[in-house]
Amino acid sequence: MFKNSYFSRKLHSLLGVIPVGFFLIEHLLTNYTAVKGGHQGFLDAIDFLHSLPLVLALEIFMIWIPLAYHAIYGLYVVYTARNNVNNYGYFRNQMFFLQRVTGVITFLFVAWHFFQTRLQIAIGAVDQHAIGTEMHHIASNQFFFVLYVIGIVASVFHFSNGMWSFLVSWGITVGAKAQRISTYVWMGVFVVMTVMFIMSLTAFAGPDFQSVPTATKG
Repeated sequence: MFKNSYFSRKLHSLLGVIPVGFFLIEHLLTNYTAVKGGHQGFLDAIDFLHSLPLVLALEIFMIWIPLAYHAIYGLYVVYTARNNVNNYGYFRNQMFFLQRVTGVITFLFVAWHFFQTRLQIAIGAVDQHAIGTEMHHIASNQFFFVLYVIGIVASVFHFSNGMWSFLVSWGITVGAKAQRISTYVWMGVFVVMTVMFIMSLTAFAGPDFQSVPTATKG
């Protein structure tokens, strides 16, 4: 289906940053409003996103199509890649292997999360103002909570380590020193984003999200 061409690899790399990486950051900031603003603050953020002009077209062409290409080509890379971790256990080879593993986990997690949330809104099964309550049902289930934490860690690692690879492959971080500094920076980003996502998930599990705020009903 794919050819391992220079263009395909570059497009896959670029789409991992723009717009897929931006989508992950936007998702983080939106979910984090649950920590800072509670249920009402989260719904205000959701209302803002849904008030954007041509929001469905933006989602399809700026998020889901690029995400689908990045995911499908990424699975092809996983299938065809030669992992030499057992023979060469140095740090970057380990990171190469983890990038592939977390890519598969991220693909499954995003598909599952999309089905539980955005798709339910799109087909009218869940009102957008009830999405916080739906997230409460998910986050307050211990089994789902653990699965979400695994998905979050995998997704954020895949993004952060992918950013390191992007900067190398696009000739931005040239040389061992620049790449070493980039490693520290992106592992720091990985820790910060992971903590913020898990704080958001914990907030969703709280009692404030058990029901839809009265002011937003209808």
